[in-house]
Amino acid sequence: MIRVLIVDDHPVVRDGLRAAFAAVGDIEVVGEAGDGAEGVRLARELAVEVVLMDLRMPGMDGVRAIQRLRELAPEIRVLVLTTFDTDADVLPAIEAGATGYLLKDAPTEELLRAVRASHRGETVLAPTVAGLLVGRVRKPVKSTLSPREMQVLRLVAGGATNREAAARLFISEASIKTHLLHVYAKLDVRDRASAVAEAYRRGLLD
Repeated sequence: MIRVLIVDDHPVVRDGLRAAFAAVGDIEVVGEAGDGAEGVRLARELAVEVVLMDLRMPGMDGVRAIQRLRELAPEIRVLVLTTFDTDADVLPAIEAGATGYLLKDAPTEELLRAVRASHRGETVLAPTVAGLLVGRVRKPVKSTLSPREMQVLRLVAGGATNREAAARLFISEASIKTHLLHVYAKLDVRDRASAVAEAYRRGLLD
């Protein structure tokens, strides 16, 4: 049995998904969560193998939850199931470590195949998402950083401390640290110096 956790803030969606799996012999829904933080906790507590993850939820969203699961339980496969297929949704989710990306209007049989494929470690993408990623390979994205993250990165590249950057942007030092953590994750680096170097390499800074 493939142990599945459903993470979605809409109870109707969770009920529909649970019903779709009810008559399937090799897939068992072992839990449900209404937000990312609860999803991360239950995924570990219930020895889940595949998580069906929505992206836009209150509190911890899907991308942050995927990142957290990758840190705490990298063996768990995360299959994004959402209504959004824009660059701003797809790319961060894939970069965070999702093994698949489906839209909620996918037929039940397609969803079942995707869960089984994710369990095997295979990548499963909705056709529109696959097309988007192919287009991005042909024409690479310069940056997935938000405008605020770019502001913080430019100040850091100019030698500003967290306190100085916070004063310049009229936000707290804690917010600066949070933005930097997002920058590190998106650029796949671990510190300020590496972030600046990688940003120059990608052409984000000049």
